[in-house]
Amino acid sequence: MINRTVLVGRLTKDPELRYTGSGTAVATFTIAVNRQFTNSNGKREADFINCVMWHKYAESFCDFTHKGSLVGIDGRIQTRSYDNKQGQRVFITEVVAENFSLLESKNSNQNSQNKQSGQSSPSKNPNNAFNSMPDIKDDDLPF
Repeated sequence: MINRTVLVGRLTKDPELRYTGSGTAVATFTIAVNRQFTNSNGKREADFINCVMWHKYAESFCDFTHKGSLVGIDGRIQTRSYDNKQGQRVFITEVVAENFSLLESKNSNQNSQNKQSGQSSPSKNPNNAFNSMPDIKDDDLPF
């Protein structure tokens, strides 16, 4: 049987790192993944996918990523269930991330966050010809 999932998207918030009773690291996070098509209003929608990562990978992931980080995730889909306090069965589907890739440099992610928060990038040189180039977003790319 094959159960393989590959995701590319941005973290919706900082990943949460916790430890089990036996000291095993576990990180939980959500990735926003843009759909390949637009809706009837011409807007591109996104899927918000819950993920979990274990052991040293979880610690490294939390050390190097934060809200807005563009990441690639390789893993598998897992379903589980539990009974909540009201006695109802709750089903959860998530991606168990087994590997990850950082898809942008630390500086480019910080610069995009500075733009979103209204701060200017300290390295912007007004005499640099590349400053007049248009800002190209992922949605503008044909692939």
